Amino acid sequence: MNYIDGFVIAVPTANKQRFIDHAETGDSVFMDFGAIRVIECWGDDVPDGKLTDFRKAVQAKDDETVVFSWIEWPDKSTRDAAMAKMMDMMNDPSKVDPRMDPAKNPMPFDGKRLIFGGFAPVVSLQRD
Repeated sequence: MNYIDGFVIAVPTANKQRFIDHAETGDSVFMDFGAIRVIECWGDDVPDGKLTDFRKAVQAKDDETVVFSWIEWPDKSTRDAAMAKMMDMMNDPSKVDPRMDPAKNPMPFDGKRLIFGGFAPVVSLQRD
């Protein structure tokens, strides 16, 4: 069964196009490493909750938009192999793919407030 990596990020609203450009460049690395698809969603209807919500989760400021993203992998082993390649690349500057090089493709958001996790689907409904 497929495996999903999910992400929630607070991005300065003024950086929307920079975020799109960053994602279009960097996300192709995940595709090269075996991802089935990568989805980046710009917040459109992200309400404030009474106890918790997406905005609180990433400490979004008034001038920031919440982005919800995921990477779909064919299985967990493909994902784990891809993440091992990513970590190897990030730990050895000589191996960094230019698409992921912060000097060439800087993150247009505060990466310290990005939340992420890996998820094993338990229900999947789909139309053909």
